[in-house]
Amino acid sequence: MLTRKICAEALGTALLLIGVVGSGIMGEALSGGNTAIALLANAIATGCMLYVIITTLGPISGAHFNPAVTLAFALRCEITSRHAALYVTAQVIGGILGVWLTHIMFDQAILQLSTTDRTGLPLWVSEGFATFGLLFVIFGGLKSNAAAVPTLVALYITGAYWFTSSTSFANPAVSIARGLSDTFAGINPDHVPMFIAIQVVATLVAVPVLRWLFRA
Repeated sequence: MLTRKICAEALGTALLLIGVVGSGIMGEALSGGNTAIALLANAIATGCMLYVIITTLGPISGAHFNPAVTLAFALRCEITSRHAALYVTAQVIGGILGVWLTHIMFDQAILQLSTTDRTGLPLWVSEGFATFGLLFVIFGGLKSNAAAVPTLVALYITGAYWFTSSTSFANPAVSIARGLSDTFAGINPDHVPMFIAIQVVATLVAVPVLRWLFRA
């Protein structure tokens, strides 16, 4: 059972990165230089993929696909530290493999490092808000209507691409994987550690706040 869960987390995160990076490449190629159109395509495709993978793989692993989400469940004592470590490892590996597969599909060099700078206080605040918001949607959804969580997460991330300056990474595994793609969705690897630090801090803040807000 644990093996199936780990495989589901790796597969789901790989599919998520394929959705993110692949739609970014396609959107940029077809937008004629219009960044807004490329971002719209990127956001819609990512939201669609999130709905699909959460719905299909959620019954197997819980559909974390995100070390911040796994950390939150671990802090809530809803997953053991050992299982959490295995989940996070699977998510990071799956995300990287998803990026590499995307590069192959679009006839690009498999190994890349992004040159897209994403740094500075506005983006760090944005990532903190985006991560807190994602956890708010997940745990609020689980409290009010668990069946709606795939839709809620998909809608939130689709919108957050537009209402956050960082385009809402909100996911350490995604941050790492996108650092390995010098495409529309990429992030300079030098800027990834701060994104991850902010995402982790936001998670540590969100867990007690949301436990209080959505208490029984």
